[in-house]
Amino acid sequence: MNERLAQISSIARRAVQQQDWKTVQTCSQEILRQDSASPEGYFLTGLVMKASNRPVKASEAFATALELDADRYDAAIELADQHSIARRNGDAAKLLFRYEGALGNSPLYLDKAGTVYSDIGMPERAWPLYKKANELQPRVDLFQANLAACSVYIGEIEVARKIYKRLLERFPTHQRNHYHLARLERARNTKHIEQMREVLRSTNMQPDKNIFIYYAIGKEYEDLEEWEEAFRFYKMGGDAVASVANYDVKADLQLIDKIIAVCNGDWLAAGASEASSDERHKTPIFVVGLPRSGTTLIERILASHSHVESVGETEFVQMVLRRESGIGTTEKMNPAIVEAAAKKKINLLSEGYLSAVHYRLGDKPWFVDKLPFNYLFLGFIAKAYPNAPIICLKRNPMDACFAMYKQLFTWAYKFSYTLAELAQYYLAYHRLFNHWRDVLGDRLIEVEYEKLVAGQEVQTRSLIRRVGLDFEDACLNFDQNKTPSTTASSVQVRERIHTRSVNRWTYFEKHLQPLKATLENAGIAL
Repeated sequence: MNERLAQISSIARRAVQQQDWKTVQTCSQEILRQDSASPEGYFLTGLVMKASNRPVKASEAFATALELDADRYDAAIELADQHSIARRNGDAAKLLFRYEGALGNSPLYLDKAGTVYSDIGMPERAWPLYKKANELQPRVDLFQANLAACSVYIGEIEVARKIYKRLLERFPTHQRNHYHLARLERARNTKHIEQMREVLRSTNMQPDKNIFIYYAIGKEYEDLEEWEEAFRFYKMGGDAVASVANYDVKADLQLIDKIIAVCNGDWLAAGASEASSDERHKTPIFVVGLPRSGTTLIERILASHSHVESVGETEFVQMVLRRESGIGTTEKMNPAIVEAAAKKKINLLSEGYLSAVHYRLGDKPWFVDKLPFNYLFLGFIAKAYPNAPIICLKRNPMDACFAMYKQLFTWAYKFSYTLAELAQYYLAYHRLFNHWRDVLGDRLIEVEYEKLVAGQEVQTRSLIRRVGLDFEDACLNFDQNKTPSTTASSVQVRERIHTRSVNRWTYFEKHLQPLKATLENAGIAL
């Protein structure tokens, strides 16, 4: 790069820091006018396209920069980030594997590479990159927060706790950090609650800006068995989410109705011969159920077996169905996608799913995919993988519903934030579960959460046998499993099995009467 182009690049880099994208675009265009094969020009163009929310153009620009200069690790990591956003996780992983060793002097791209690794479900690869970024630049709040979050995923709870406390000393009104700290430890007194309530008083923000701290306060009041105050803050949190969620439960109910109508016994039998017999010598185990019903517990038990690994929660089944349906929509799933996908050859799902998940697989013959809402797609899964065990968690309906209600899913599972919508959704889920029981029969391995925590060894042995594996003692000691967990239960999975969550809803029964009445009136056994 000549001196003139270097000056333009320097101007552009300062503009990037100021998010002055008009100047960045002007600079990138001038660089490319003077040198049409400039990697820097294409890289800056990629940043402009990224900021303009034009992911395809951004990917093209970063890819061109990398083609012109294979040493541009910044272009490689930016391209990996775009691949991750597009759910091309395998392509993102390939770039990360190739370039992570070249990031040693760039805290910015060490942190960004760590974030992409976390986004594609590989926090164990992210953690050393975050750690290195913090060593190189120890006073950057974002780097510290990313290291703390990743530390929780890999079980370094004490590391995370220290970081969040340090961040809160500097920024005592940062609500998300209060929330994350509250998740890491059981409250023993009201000290942290008082700090958080002072944040509410001093900042005086609208409810939808206080969501994280509402849930944090509710959780700590529950730790202290202050049931009334706990529910009050859970409700404030749920109401605040619902006020900005732009959600109507009817859309989810229509989706479930369509799934029941389309994925029936005749459809399942008609396509059985189309299923691919080549599972690449890997057998998937699908674990499904309502969120907070025990799916992570089952995953940890299974992944503690020497022949099983976990790929965590992937959206690859839904992604492939959506892609192969040919339906052009911004929605992740809708009735039209289900209907169109059901008419496609099932091997498109089996092959597409394995291709998408392949980057996560090691040398073990079995792997667990435990995305809870894959319960929507059990017909497709059963048809695509005739030999795959399908495990569905069952939990007391009131415990299951309240566990969802008090959990902030960061905008997922939008049906769970009001008791009225939660009740409607649960009834639809119950119909769907009964439908799968009818059409799948013995393919469906049902596990009752209450029986599992009350009789761990008996239930674990039964589960392992039904899956088709030989029992190993390690399955009883899942809390010793050091593999990462990125779920809402990432802290609890480090604990021994317990029964504290059984009948937890009864402490809040007065407030849950509308939910209880709806379920009872529909004939749901509580």
